[in-house]
Amino acid sequence: MGRQVVLITGASSGFGAMTARALATAGHCVYAGILDPTGRGKTAVEDATRFATDWKVDLRTVELDVLQDTQVGAAVNRIIAEQGQIDVVIHNAGHMCFGPAEAFTPEQLAALYDVNVLSTQRLNRAALPHMRKRGQGLVVWVSSSSTRGGTPPFLGPYFAAKAAMDALAISYAGELTRWGIETTIIVPGAFTKGTNHFRDAGAPADQAVARAYMDGPYKDVEQKALAGLAALEPADADPQSVARAIEAVVEAPRGSRPFRVHVDPAQDGAEIVNGVADRMRAELLRRIGLEDLLHIAAPTRPASP
Repeated sequence: MGRQVVLITGASSGFGAMTARALATAGHCVYAGILDPTGRGKTAVEDATRFATDWKVDLRTVELDVLQDTQVGAAVNRIIAEQGQIDVVIHNAGHMCFGPAEAFTPEQLAALYDVNVLSTQRLNRAALPHMRKRGQGLVVWVSSSSTRGGTPPFLGPYFAAKAAMDALAISYAGELTRWGIETTIIVPGAFTKGTNHFRDAGAPADQAVARAYMDGPYKDVEQKALAGLAALEPADADPQSVARAIEAVVEAPRGSRPFRVHVDPAQDGAEIVNGVADRMRAELLRRIGLEDLLHIAAPTRPASP
């Protein structure tokens, strides 16, 4: 594939920043979505600008709070105004939490769902009309092996939110192929080093309930869970491998992109379970006469939005 215009959410750090740089270095025009670029995201903007200058690549930043409809719409409109198109949308923004599920308030779960799930709906509703009009595009969803792999305790609200996002991605996939829009779900494993995912995880608001668990029969779970996850991760596990996987998908020929790609050094079982689930989905679509929804048609003619 030639140069493509890419928008990626949550690109201040971690997988998002790595992917933005990898795609820009590969020759694409990349808009890195940054939260609060004049405040807490100022350093991320400066780092991206410096990278673009030093490496002479087309890496730009755009203000993007995925919780705000107006900012999401403004970011999409700016890109279309400047480039005339958006070829790839990458749903990467997300947030983790750690602690006993009971200790999180319903409001905390709603906020977590907002970041990990509703944010993708805001961006889809802003970008997909443009993609549908052009009759082509690619939507990449950064999921998690936790949706169907091994699920250690104290990560329940995060697992639930990522599972909801993954389910939404699957539904969107079949509803976009006839518009010529492809879907790929990237499934990273638990990278405990090289990102801020675990370091910045949210804590439960109800500390009294949390202490009942942590000081009671589950007092050893936090240490064992985190140490165990770290021990499962091979010494050479590289979070850049997630960025490389996304780059490979973006650069793959149109019509040949994989539905799901696992990047899980610890091999927690998600690839096996997802393989069965995705196969059952394909089989059901065949049985009900909708097999064509599994792949975009080639060639695809532009359609009206």
